[in-house]
Amino acid sequence: MAISNVFSAGGVVMIPLLCFSVLALALIVERIKFWLKINNHQTDVVRDVLNLYRRNNVVGAIDKLRKNADLPIARMFIAALELEEPTPEEFRLALESEAQAEIPLLKRFQNIFDTIISLSPLLGLLGTVLGLIASFSSLNLGDVGGSQTANVTGGISEALVSTAAGLVVAISTLIFANTFRGMYQRQMALIQEYGGELELLYRRRYERGNKNYASTR
Repeated sequence: MAISNVFSAGGVVMIPLLCFSVLALALIVERIKFWLKINNHQTDVVRDVLNLYRRNNVVGAIDKLRKNADLPIARMFIAALELEEPTPEEFRLALESEAQAEIPLLKRFQNIFDTIISLSPLLGLLGTVLGLIASFSSLNLGDVGGSQTANVTGGISEALVSTAAGLVVAISTLIFANTFRGMYQRQMALIQEYGGELELLYRRRYERGNKNYASTR
């Protein structure tokens, strides 16, 4: 069946389904680029920053983070490291606050994906119902078994096109939405892991500085 025939068979609901499919495709491409950028660069950047910080090269660590400020963990580290002589508690709060601020960016478009997944099958079902109504309205009971009956059965099969189209859009979007949700959960785990490591390094540095200060008095 040609694409033009599919759309004519599916009826008016094929228009919003087409819009949903185009929107979902555009958002999926954007999210793939976003996660590829993070997965390809973030781990190496964070490890370099932590190594610099262990060697007490705070300036070098901040400079490295600023050059990669498009990464969520880099922005989180910058928010804490740029504080002026914070206590360990203030340092931890800065990390946690920035981590919370990054959540909307990491979960971006998730509500749109959920809406498309929920509405697409319903629109497909609506198209089928409308097609069935149109098919049976043309049925003449006095011509049962005649040409009109054949038209009705053909109309029923065509009406199911909208349901199939709605399911295709919903299932395709669901696969990618679940993939992105898994990447988000993994990213939050990495934020906790790397954030905890940086906090531990800062606590050691802070306590060492206090001991040195006390010993000089």
